[in-house]
Amino acid sequence: MRRIVLYFLLITANLLALISNEMPCLAEETETTIKESELYARSAVLMDADSGRILYQKEGETPLPMASTTKIMTCIVALENGVLEDEVEVSAYAASMPDVQLNIREGEHYILRDLLHSLMLESHNDSAVAIAEHIGGSVEGFADLMNRKAKEIGCENTYFITPNGLDAEKEIETADGGKQTAAHSTTAADLARIMSYCIKRSPKKEDFLDITRTASYSFSNLEGSRSFSCSNHNVFLNMMEGALSGKTGFTGKAGYCYVGALERDDRTFVVALLACGWPNNKTYKWSDTKKLMKYGLKNYQKRDLSGEEVVEEWLKDIPVSDAKTPRLYESAAVNVYIKDQTEPPVLLMKEEEKIEVKAQAQEHLTAPVLSDQTVGKIQYLLNGEVLWERQICVKQGIGRVNYTWFFKMIFANFAL
Repeated sequence: MRRIVLYFLLITANLLALISNEMPCLAEETETTIKESELYARSAVLMDADSGRILYQKEGETPLPMASTTKIMTCIVALENGVLEDEVEVSAYAASMPDVQLNIREGEHYILRDLLHSLMLESHNDSAVAIAEHIGGSVEGFADLMNRKAKEIGCENTYFITPNGLDAEKEIETADGGKQTAAHSTTAADLARIMSYCIKRSPKKEDFLDITRTASYSFSNLEGSRSFSCSNHNVFLNMMEGALSGKTGFTGKAGYCYVGALERDDRTFVVALLACGWPNNKTYKWSDTKKLMKYGLKNYQKRDLSGEEVVEEWLKDIPVSDAKTPRLYESAAVNVYIKDQTEPPVLLMKEEEKIEVKAQAQEHLTAPVLSDQTVGKIQYLLNGEVLWERQICVKQGIGRVNYTWFFKMIFANFAL
């Protein structure tokens, strides 16, 4: 009997070991796809930060309030238009901002670098306004800088009113001269574009990363009368290997929001989440962020488009009419080559994704034809979107026949 019991326990142990070994595999398999219902966020985007390509989205183009994720734009605009050692004076309006506050006071003076840490680590609303007034002259002037930068980055559905992300609306003039009410809002796609710019393309990206990755920071006002300590509330920095930067946000209208970046194996992913739960669901944003980041890490690898095959037929000689030739009535043609005006993009792509390469070139030309004249193009497409375009150009030009050339050729032939 004892032997039977031991045998049963051994079989059970083996089964449990087998199950435990299989479970991670099952978990990994679920990362190959993500259903919208699996995410808590109403709007979510996973982006390749280097190319700006959206790898996954759920209502990614829906405009929604973004709460304090606004502050990544506040930070980068301040960095690009100010000096970190600038002295900032606090106005009564800045000091009147609601929680979350540093509790700065009217008339006090601070260093811009210190207020930027207050802004990004603790999300202080009063620091945001003090920064905005210093850089833009007023909150309205700073909002203009924010909106200008958003357009420059490529945001199409973003409108900034406040530097801290507090819910706001403003009546604006439309293109036809009418009036409409605009809300302080963005989309998950635009928010991901802004973060990608902050960490990849901004001339102040190193300063941005240095500030947003700081674990804790202490400083005093310039009067030396008060001291402050700030701790970074971006929990994601300690959740996954390679976590790079991020910003949380919450208002009653926006719900919990988050935008964060991760870099691993020379790949950089950005996740943007809007309306990701309301109290008491503060952790939903971390669940969604990890799910999307794991999905990106498992499924996307870098691919250089320059390695895609070019068909030799696309580069055949092109016949030319009315061209000067060594002999009368001789046919003419020009050689062509590929001219790259931009570097080949390197994209994060799934293994099963296929690049479509198409070529269009003129079948016949009429002289004169110039050297380097563009006569066609090669396009690299993914899901119908043109990712890269190369020019098909003439190697060496050829002139057009005229009376002088014609009589010269007759004379040369007659002389022979």
